[in-house]
Amino acid sequence: MTTVDEVRAPVEQKPAPAPPRRAGRPNWRLRLRRDWPLLLMVTPVIVLLLVFHYLPTLGNVIAFQDYSPYVGIRDSEFIGLTNFSRLFSEAAFWKALLNTLTITAFQLVFFFPIPILLALLLNSVLSVRVRTFIQGVVYLPHFFSWVLVVSLFQQMIGGAGLLAQSLRGHGFQAVDLMTKPDSFILLVTSQAVWKDAGWGMIVFLAALSTINPALYEAAAADGANRWRRLWHITLPGLRPVIVLLLILRLGDSLTVGFEQFILQRNAVGADAAEVLDTYVYFEGLLAGDFGYGAAAGLFKGVVGLVLVLVANKFAHLVGEQGVYSRS
Repeated sequence: MTTVDEVRAPVEQKPAPAPPRRAGRPNWRLRLRRDWPLLLMVTPVIVLLLVFHYLPTLGNVIAFQDYSPYVGIRDSEFIGLTNFSRLFSEAAFWKALLNTLTITAFQLVFFFPIPILLALLLNSVLSVRVRTFIQGVVYLPHFFSWVLVVSLFQQMIGGAGLLAQSLRGHGFQAVDLMTKPDSFILLVTSQAVWKDAGWGMIVFLAALSTINPALYEAAAADGANRWRRLWHITLPGLRPVIVLLLILRLGDSLTVGFEQFILQRNAVGADAAEVLDTYVYFEGLLAGDFGYGAAAGLFKGVVGLVLVLVANKFAHLVGEQGVYSRS
């Protein structure tokens, strides 16, 4: 029989269950235990980057010094922004900068889309043998040195080349396209296209291979023609890669090449062929003014960094990931 005291006794309440813990990212110890083989694999690459890229960056301090290799960085006189003020007051520097930006803008319009077009055309080839043969042909020039590329163009369109000899044989006046400053931008762009367009196509072919073929089959079943499938499936699939490579190209916009231009500088003159890389070589290295050359190189790096950040921010605004994703 239940007594009154037992009825009045407080009922023992069970403690409320703890709220479930949110599944978060594992701590660094767990990630280290999980990913140590991958970290071990990339360790040599990290060491190479530190030794040959990041540690030499510390040498940019000579841009703020009257640097002399005979006394070293520690004992060279600190002169602040004097090298930069000299740099920005030189008309030759602004001419080299203008040439560099002009060539970059021209190649962004007439060179950057060509690997995309090649990838689209090659992707439409059904025969595997034909596709493999074309890939080998267009990849091969990438492995040629610029000395060989310029020599080939000299043999084709130079003053004693195939084109000039053909014109003379038919009674016309010969032309030497290798020594015309007015068409130099067309010359260097055509050389770059011939040498590197096939190699740049590899990334876009890889991106095309990731597009689900079922999308094309469904679009074809709905009556979409080839152009509709290209516009609504292929190009959207390539857009992240295009945006990424465009951002990287903008960050490298003040670097249009050194060897290609210095090989042809004497033929067309410094007014047409002088770019920032050759300007740093002549004014910094050959003249022995290392602090001045370092100032020009540091200017290139800062401008490239700003362009990458701005272009990446624009990529985020249009919904793309860019070089790095938003936090």
